[in-house]
Amino acid sequence: MKILKLLSVFILLFTGINSFAQQLTYKPLNPAFGGDSFNYSWMLSSATAQNKLVAPAKEGEQRSELQQFGASLNKQLLSQISRTLLQQQLGGLDFGQEGTFTYGTLNIEIYQSDEGLVINILDTSNGEETQVIVPN
Repeated sequence: MKILKLLSVFILLFTGINSFAQQLTYKPLNPAFGGDSFNYSWMLSSATAQNKLVAPAKEGEQRSELQQFGASLNKQLLSQISRTLLQQQLGGLDFGQEGTFTYGTLNIEIYQSDEGLVINILDTSNGEETQVIVPN
């Protein structure tokens, strides 16, 4: 039994000495990580073939022409109503007239500069400020 174990150890040692090995090298396939640039189209087509996700259709593509017309008409009507209400609330605000005006939490400052008509709008509730410049 001891001879069999000893013999197997010697066989393993001697076969290990006489065996040959080669150097393993890694070459990436992906061109983004140093691989061959000719692999790009193959990788892209492979990824596209495996992709089972479908982009959702846009909302405008799903509606019929009649629904699109109704939505457009609705937007125009709401825009006209908001313009009329704003005009009534502002009481005929003249943007040619310089000065400072307050409308609710909005502080509007209008003045003429070298760049043109400058309109500063400050929301006093949160401190946000917007500047509109109308060139001459």
